[in-house]
Amino acid sequence: MNQPMFNSRPAGRSAVPNVIFALLIANGLIFVLQQMSPRFMMINFALWPATHSQSPFMPWQLLTYGFLHGNLTHIAFNMFGLWMFGQDLERLWGPKRFLNYFLVCVVGAGFIQLLVAGFQGGLYPTVGASGGLFGLLLAYGLTFPNRIVVPLFPPIPMRAITFVFVFGLLELYLGVSGNAPGIANFAHLGGMLVGFLMLRFWGRRRSR
Repeated sequence: MNQPMFNSRPAGRSAVPNVIFALLIANGLIFVLQQMSPRFMMINFALWPATHSQSPFMPWQLLTYGFLHGNLTHIAFNMFGLWMFGQDLERLWGPKRFLNYFLVCVVGAGFIQLLVAGFQGGLYPTVGASGGLFGLLLAYGLTFPNRIVVPLFPPIPMRAITFVFVFGLLELYLGVSGNAPGIANFAHLGGMLVGFLMLRFWGRRRSR
């Protein structure tokens, strides 16, 4: 998972919001369980293709895959992104809306990944919170477009909305070209798409 970046935030807000804190703890505990029983956790809770005749797919995997991670680097980058980009969104939206948004992005990204896996064939699992994280990245860029973020590579400061646009194009290129094997690029894009649709829905409902 090619997670990314650092960003500048307003000073004076050090406490981690409740939902993000709970998600960090939950992901950490589940990662420990993965180390204790990797086969059981992967077979039952990773996201497996739904169309393969030998697939252990079950409906709950559309959610649970987002709490599993492939290795320590994977979970570290995802949890860093959740903490970095989610804090101000949870404070702005409140815990209930933030949690709903994040989980819907995870599930929506899972649906997109199932479609891609059905098209590609093969029997392989998908894990990681990146679908939810990419939904948060999109929301962050649209909500705080003029905040400055600095990607790890290349370390060039840019506006948050520019970063989201560039990173979305990169994910699309990597997904279409196949130059990033083992990374669910279309699941990342699915998280961004579902997040965009949720934000549009909320905006229309508020305007009415």
